[in-house]
Amino acid sequence: MMAQNSSINPRTLAFNILYKVSEDKAYSNIAVNTMLKESGLSGLDSAFVSAIVYGVLEKQITIDYIIRQYSNLPMRKIEIKTLIILRMGIYQMLFMDKVPDSAAVNESVKIAKKKGLMKSCGFINAVLRNFVRADKKYSLPPENERVKYLSVEYSCPESLISQWLDAYGYDVTVDMLKSLEGRPPVTVKVNTLKITLEELIKVFEEEGVKAERNLIPHSLNIKFSGSIENLKSFKEGYFHVQDGAGTLCALTANPKRGDVVYDICSAPGGKAFSMAEIMENKGELYCFDLYEHKLRLIEKGAKRLGLNIIKTAVRNGANPQNKEEKPADVILCDVPCSGTGILRRKPEIRYKDNQYYENLTDIQYKILTESAKLLKEGGKLVYSTCTLNPLENTNVVKRFLEENKNFSGKALELPKDIKRTIKEEEYEITLFPQTNGTDGFYIALLQKG
Repeated sequence: MMAQNSSINPRTLAFNILYKVSEDKAYSNIAVNTMLKESGLSGLDSAFVSAIVYGVLEKQITIDYIIRQYSNLPMRKIEIKTLIILRMGIYQMLFMDKVPDSAAVNESVKIAKKKGLMKSCGFINAVLRNFVRADKKYSLPPENERVKYLSVEYSCPESLISQWLDAYGYDVTVDMLKSLEGRPPVTVKVNTLKITLEELIKVFEEEGVKAERNLIPHSLNIKFSGSIENLKSFKEGYFHVQDGAGTLCALTANPKRGDVVYDICSAPGGKAFSMAEIMENKGELYCFDLYEHKLRLIEKGAKRLGLNIIKTAVRNGANPQNKEEKPADVILCDVPCSGTGILRRKPEIRYKDNQYYENLTDIQYKILTESAKLLKEGGKLVYSTCTLNPLENTNVVKRFLEENKNFSGKALELPKDIKRTIKEEEYEITLFPQTNGTDGFYIALLQKG
């Protein structure tokens, strides 16, 4: 681990993180958390770094469109380190009101020098100063070129825009694009075995944490400038961090005391924790995942929350080798997906190559069918994803129901405040951030027999 170094320049650190995300394909949230922790930067500087990193990733298509208008070089000829510095400079000037334009320009040139990009310094300086001289004006594509216009306006790939327009229509798509901008709230699930929601709100108040209810039962949105892991309430196991969609997924599964439950693709474990709490810590809850190190994190979280019914095991959901499991009362399949419902949390997901998702629906279907074999007669099977793509959601479930006549959809009993955005079957719901304030998410409830 790197030694703490409070002298590192925040913009340099932001550059380092963006370069790691670009070249090492690191997840932005993990890279930000890890590298900020190692840096020793103050809370204010850390917030500044986070704002630049997430902002540049979120607005990258828009920013690149602007760079093309002010650069005498085609994008393909701009070296990646130079391009990242330009993106950072444009972002600060356009979206960070408290940063003077002169500082954005000068600090960008300093980063270039620090990174040994001496030949790029003049180019970076010229592009950014030209943008300032033009009063930071830029043109968007014509509005009648709907897909291209929305792509640049909301910094989202044209392929994704087209997919959403086809699936959900113009109004839902535009509302969704607006709601996917900016950072999401930090949402926590109350550990109802230890504390009530009202009691936790009071504890948070004493700890300097602002908490407010959202539309999901046992769930709170919180604001806190420090590290959540340092809170006494966290160490006492009063809550775990989980978006409301994940909590609703566990509530849909609704296992009873004493049930045998399988969480097939369990990491990082939030839904398993919620289900264990619903079960009042009575029964058997098995968390499966491909990777041992992820299972260790689940075990650590379960211990902190006081959940001793959780057991873990390495298992490939699509191709299980171990066939000896006892039949389950409830199975949750939160399958690997394209993740387009969590663009607020991991904005770089929108830029992944389509090849990355090849065969994804086949893997999802295989996990669902293999998992179904482990279910008791009369048992419940929940299929979920954190993506907004009917091919990975309703299409997978409909195919499963067509090919498995001993299963049927079971009507969802939704909390009273949860609203549907699109017309769907009673056994499924697609959660949209603009409607319910959660991540984009899909849940389907199936029953055997």
